[in-house]
Amino acid sequence: MRLLAKFLSVFRSKTVSDMIAEAKWLKVYVRKYFGAIIIYITLGILGTLMGLAVNWATKYLIDAVTGAIGGDASALRPIFITAGLMAGLSLGNILFKSVSSRISARIGIRVRHEIQADVYNRILEADWEALSVFSSGDLINRLSSDAQAVSSSITSFIPSLITSAVQFVGALAIMLYYDSTMALIALLGIPVSAIVSKILVKRIRLYSKRIKEMDGAMMAFTDDSFQNLQSLKAFDITKLFAGKMRRIQAEYKSAFIDYNKFSVYMSAIMSIVGLIVSGGCMAWGVYRLWLGAISYGTMTLFLLLAGNLSSSFSALLSLVPTAISTTTSARRIMDVTELPRETLGAAPGCEQGFSGSAGSIGVKAERLSFVYSNGINVLDAISFAALPGEITAIVGPSGEGKTTLIRILLGLVSPTKGSAVLVDGDGHECAVSPATRKYFSFVPQENTVFSGTVAENLRMVKPDATDAQIVSALEAACAYEFVKKLPGGINAPMMERGKGISEGQAQRLSIARAVLRDAPVMLLDEATSALDVALERRVLTNIMRLRNGRTCIVITHRPSVLSLCASVYRIDSTHMSRLSGEEAARMTRDF
Repeated sequence: MRLLAKFLSVFRSKTVSDMIAEAKWLKVYVRKYFGAIIIYITLGILGTLMGLAVNWATKYLIDAVTGAIGGDASALRPIFITAGLMAGLSLGNILFKSVSSRISARIGIRVRHEIQADVYNRILEADWEALSVFSSGDLINRLSSDAQAVSSSITSFIPSLITSAVQFVGALAIMLYYDSTMALIALLGIPVSAIVSKILVKRIRLYSKRIKEMDGAMMAFTDDSFQNLQSLKAFDITKLFAGKMRRIQAEYKSAFIDYNKFSVYMSAIMSIVGLIVSGGCMAWGVYRLWLGAISYGTMTLFLLLAGNLSSSFSALLSLVPTAISTTTSARRIMDVTELPRETLGAAPGCEQGFSGSAGSIGVKAERLSFVYSNGINVLDAISFAALPGEITAIVGPSGEGKTTLIRILLGLVSPTKGSAVLVDGDGHECAVSPATRKYFSFVPQENTVFSGTVAENLRMVKPDATDAQIVSALEAACAYEFVKKLPGGINAPMMERGKGISEGQAQRLSIARAVLRDAPVMLLDEATSALDVALERRVLTNIMRLRNGRTCIVITHRPSVLSLCASVYRIDSTHMSRLSGEEAARMTRDF
């Protein structure tokens, strides 16, 4: 009773309850492919039963052969019949395994792609601030290796569990039929396995989680290194980062070796138990054969069935770490898919006659405050207005909240207090939210050139844009003067993050993309920092000329364009103030 209670306590532990909750999450994908999985399981069961039938036929073949010794020709017919049956069953088993493998591969790739697509979509739709705690490398790791682990489990774990159980029960039933004592000897390993399983579940869960976290850390580090490779070379710190890579590998190695040592110990214990059980079965079979109680065929059957019992039980036991690894991966995916999602529905005020898409739009903030979830206060009761047909500049020291203000306007984060609204020509107001991004064109300060042609980089914001429209947008951004010299012009391929072109050229491509979008409000977040003053002024003038009534908000450290701005606001120490014309002119002179 104490052993049984100890065994049952495994299934009452928090670790197992967490695994059960994670397994329930997998049912979503299991249900979608339930029919194909049932076919796969059925083929696996049929193959297993055929394997048991081959064992059973082996007994009769050996008995027939030993009975035919002495030249009895009449005994040859059952020998040939049994041999033919064994050959047919063996070929059938091979056929079923081949078909099962094909079905498993087809289901596996479909499930993997569906999980990856779901996770990718959830990442894109997740709340920006909630998602920001994950590194890009860690997200990629969850999208790739964790999705692979989960999809493989769906196509292999349940079928393997069922087929191994069928093999175990089938072999045990046959053994019970012929010799109950032999069956009891074969079952001796179960109590030991029950004790070992309690150790396995918690320890492997910890090891699996640690290794997956180290995988994510390594991927995040390499992604960060490759994205900043130019800086590593420029500062001649490649050896420093190579050393960091070695240290991360050493941590991973330590975690892996610990897990491997634990696995080896557990495997050795179970192998010894299996050896004792197999030896006991063989000894009992030899004893029964010596007594003349069984035939050579029955002895062979016992040995085959003992092997089946041992292999099927080992297979069932090996599913424990597989289940733990799978549910750990499922939890890592769930951590992403359960992130709060952006609210993409219509914002308050936007349904009642808001005519933003048809006319000009202004932007207004009133006593707007924002505090990040980590408690950092960035903006405190700021107010400003950006009017249609004007350029509004927002200046101030780095790290004082200018980029945060852009995030609020784009609906990436929501104000803690106060409001930020769009105002149409009739005075209707619409609170900014993810749903109002369609009214904005945005040029960030970081490089946003994607792999693909110049035209593909621009068309991502307007898929139906003609070549003439693309050229026009490039001209407005003063980018066509270098694009037309590229091999292929607008169809020239761009490398990842614009490798091969200058930062100024990359900025102008990003500006051209925003111009092509042709939204009523344009946000420029340090978007002209790599341009010279004359080129910066030309670009801004072109942007305002192309669309009457466009509202342009420029975040800048450079006051060189302030003479083009109707309003200039300064953010400093979480507060905002509007600069007078004289103060703006002084900033320009002092620059």
